[in-house]
Amino acid sequence: MSQNRASGRSKRRVTRRPEKPDLATGVVRKYSYERLSGQDRSFLAFENPHVHTHVGATQIFEAGPMRTADGGINADLYKRAIEGVLHLIPRYRQRLMWTPIENRPIWVDDPEFNIDYHIRHTALPRPGGDEELKKLTARIMSHQLDRARPLWEQWVVEGLQGDRFAVISKLHHCMVDGTSGIDVAHLTLSPTPKYEIRKPQPYVPRTSPSEWALLKDSLTRRLNLPFQVVSGWRHFRRETKDLRRELRTRVEAVAEVLGWATLPRAESPLNGALGPHRRVDWLATPLADCKAVSKATDCSVNDILLATVAGAVREFFLSRRVHPGDIEFRAANPVNVRQESERGKMGNRVSSWLVLLPIGEPDPRKRLAQVHEITEGLKSSKQALGVDMMMAVAEWQPAVMLTMGLRATNRSANMIVTNVPGPPQPLYLLGARLLEMYSTVPLLENQGMGITILSYAGKMCWGINADYELVPDLRNFVKMIGTSFTQLVRATTASAATEAAHTGESAGANVPAAAVGRGTKRRHRGSSERRAAERAGLDRAG
Repeated sequence: MSQNRASGRSKRRVTRRPEKPDLATGVVRKYSYERLSGQDRSFLAFENPHVHTHVGATQIFEAGPMRTADGGINADLYKRAIEGVLHLIPRYRQRLMWTPIENRPIWVDDPEFNIDYHIRHTALPRPGGDEELKKLTARIMSHQLDRARPLWEQWVVEGLQGDRFAVISKLHHCMVDGTSGIDVAHLTLSPTPKYEIRKPQPYVPRTSPSEWALLKDSLTRRLNLPFQVVSGWRHFRRETKDLRRELRTRVEAVAEVLGWATLPRAESPLNGALGPHRRVDWLATPLADCKAVSKATDCSVNDILLATVAGAVREFFLSRRVHPGDIEFRAANPVNVRQESERGKMGNRVSSWLVLLPIGEPDPRKRLAQVHEITEGLKSSKQALGVDMMMAVAEWQPAVMLTMGLRATNRSANMIVTNVPGPPQPLYLLGARLLEMYSTVPLLENQGMGITILSYAGKMCWGINADYELVPDLRNFVKMIGTSFTQLVRATTASAATEAAHTGESAGANVPAAAVGRGTKRRHRGSSERRAAERAGLDRAG
């Protein structure tokens, strides 16, 4: 039960929030807690001393009105702004507690919440450039959050060159996914430089349950499970027009997920045992170029980003003297399944695709065509539905079974590549303009790299998180991301211009992705001539 104790924290007398009667029964509740969803607790189950399942973000701002008279940054003003919105994000003042026997995590109010622990103020060593900021971000991401406290930290960083400062945020993935993280960010960011700091609302924590109360609740929940299943089935039948077809679709979706979940990931230079330390790097590419490629090829932005990653992985493997055409490299690509009614809510509502990246294809246009064909197939395969259903079933699984199932499915992916749509317009923090923001996705077991792409104000901000020992040459990979993207832009826009010249249309005319490639499997395997050319290139590089 040591996980439930906040060891070393000072004890303070706390006024408890008066309890309210339950609306359904009229009985006064003597305690309050919230259960984590199966998907939320999966990120706790994954975590171990070398696997950190927190998400991170580094936001870079112009100093502007946040600059103090002595040239520093007004971190106290930032803390006051956060205090003014804490009542809107109650999870920020809740900590974990575990149920007896079942050992399931729940959220309870933290009676000893202290904002000074969660908001920290630091400065970069000289010269205070982006490299120093990346190293600081990596160092912060290399340490796990204290589970005895609310699972978030924010670091206000001054000393950044160019009259700038940064805010580095770290939240446990059991609290947020990419979409809900953006929703939370909007509470402190505004579309204009004008701002008003809200007055903090009184915080009166609710009473936490005793272990005996949790044990009784767990037993009652288990006894009610058959009735809930029957009720859910009746509701499903009422809301489903073609019951037989819907059941068949869901069974096929789960069967497909279980099929690829049993496939072990291919060995590659980006996979292996993780250490506790991380490297973080980033770059920005123009969103306008991405849209130009999308218009020229009729491919989605997600297709373009995955094709760019495929090109970078290919070149990275060649630089490591590994033949990319011999590796079936799969990327887990999270898919948002959050409904509009769920916007603004904490927690995770994502499913996932498993995308076979065509790293054996040297031509960037054909690589994009292959990715497009694969993702179109995934849309019709309902793979994301299968993952979502498995997460729903996880609500009732014991913690041990959940952990075993998650580790089995994680065996299939070589890396995570996630694309999060961000705000298209510039945002401001207390009058200071946000210039760029880069996110970091956690690394799961044996995955040495993860990539998050966040769109913001005309930029695609690429945040790359990597294991310190597995990827010492992370800087080279980041350069290859930029090169791969540039090559894809040039190849597709030049193709569109050539096509327009032949047809007499404008250069912006759409070029169907199918027109620049052939069958997926055949292209991915590659011809013997292509592999010979790759080997010749490696020999020349050596």
